[in-house]
Amino acid sequence: MSKQKSISISKVTRYQNAALNYYLGLTDSPYLHYGYWKSLPVPAEDLTIGRLRFAQQAYTDKLLDFIPKEIKTVLDVGCGIGGNAAYLLDRAFAVEGLAPDPFQQQRFLKCTGDRAIFHLTKFEDFQATHSYDLVLLSESSQYMSAVDIAKGAAAVLNPGGYLLLADMMRSNPNYTEGMFSNCHVVKELNAALLQAGFALVKTEDISTHILPTIDLYVDSFRRYGLNTMIYVADLISIAVPPIHKFLRWIFRRWFKKLVVEGLEASKLFEEHLCYEIQLWQLIENRAVETASIQTKPASAG
Repeated sequence: MSKQKSISISKVTRYQNAALNYYLGLTDSPYLHYGYWKSLPVPAEDLTIGRLRFAQQAYTDKLLDFIPKEIKTVLDVGCGIGGNAAYLLDRAFAVEGLAPDPFQQQRFLKCTGDRAIFHLTKFEDFQATHSYDLVLLSESSQYMSAVDIAKGAAAVLNPGGYLLLADMMRSNPNYTEGMFSNCHVVKELNAALLQAGFALVKTEDISTHILPTIDLYVDSFRRYGLNTMIYVADLISIAVPPIHKFLRWIFRRWFKKLVVEGLEASKLFEEHLCYEIQLWQLIENRAVETASIQTKPASAG
C-alpha cells in the first residue's frame, strides 16, 4: 500500500482548527458551524450552549431554504464531521462528503451512518466520476483559493448546477494579518465565480445572527479557558518554580498575542468581516471550455 500524501496546512488555518476543536468540545454538537441565532440573546444570560445548539439547527434550516427544489445530488466540500450531510440525507438528498482530514472522515461516516460516500482529498485534487446538482461549502471556503473554488465547482457541476456558499468573509480587504485573515475578500471571491461562469442568484448577510456565537466562544474562553490556565500555572509555580518561569517566557514570546486577539474576536469581526450565504448558478462552464480549447491540436500554417 502506498503511503498517503501529507497535506500542507497554513499556520493561520491550524490556529483556526485548534479553535474548532475547542468549539467542538464546548458544544458537544454534530455541527462545527457558527449557527444562526433567529432571535438575538438579550439579556446576556440567554447566551448559552443550549441555545447555541438550537442556533446550529436553525442554520441548517437556513441553508435548506437556499437550496432550489430541483436539487437531488449534493457534494459537501469541507464537510466537517457530517452534521449538514446527515441533515440533508434525512431529507432525501443524495450527499457525498469531501475533506482532506482522516479525523473528519471517521466522524463524518459515523454521523451519517455510512449512508454517504466520503472523499479523502483536497477539493483542488478531486477527480470526480460523475457530476452533481449542487456543491455546498459551509464554512470551508477559507481552506482553498477563490480560483480553486470557482474552477472546482464548475468542473463537477451539472449544466445549470448550483454552488451554495456560506461563510465568514473579509469586507475589509486591508485586514491581512490576524486570526481571520485567511477568509476571502468578498469582492475577490465573487469576481472569481463570475469569471468561471457563475451568476449570483441569491445572497443574504447574516452577520448579526452569527455574532452571538463568537461572543459565547470568547466568554467561555475567558471564564473557563483562561481561569484553567491561571490555575495550572499557579500549581506549577508552587511545585516547580523553574518550569513556571520557563513557561511564562514561552507564553509571552508566542501565545500572549494569540490570546489577546482571541478575546477581541467579536470586535475584529465587526470591524473587518461579514458572514454571507450566497447561491450561485453555473450559467457558462468556462473552466471546461478553456480546458477543451487548450487540448485542441494547433492548426497547420
